[in-house]
Amino acid sequence: MGLTSTIFGARQLVNHGHVRVDGKKVNIASYQVTEGQEISLRERSQQMVAVLETVQKPERGVPDYIEFNTSELKGKFIRVPKLADVPYPAQMQPNFVVEFYSR
Repeated sequence: MGLTSTIFGARQLVNHGHVRVDGKKVNIASYQVTEGQEISLRERSQQMVAVLETVQKPERGVPDYIEFNTSELKGKFIRVPKLADVPYPAQMQPNFVVEFYSR
């Protein structure tokens, strides 16, 4: 959702208990959300300077598979991302991965 500038910052937000999924505290960074679930920050965490600064950055982007309400700092997971939605530094070729692990 772009609440932090790095994935490591996002993991830290989750690990420190700042994130809620459908109103319930989540502190496991690998927690898997399903389509339609709402992701938010707890009320006190919405006032964190780092979060507020990051949300105001003009270069911040939110993926198409997430709806985000900037005023409430809430998002909704709409759909599972397609391979083309995930930015990789190199061209991803899943068939090579499958071939490598099938040996």
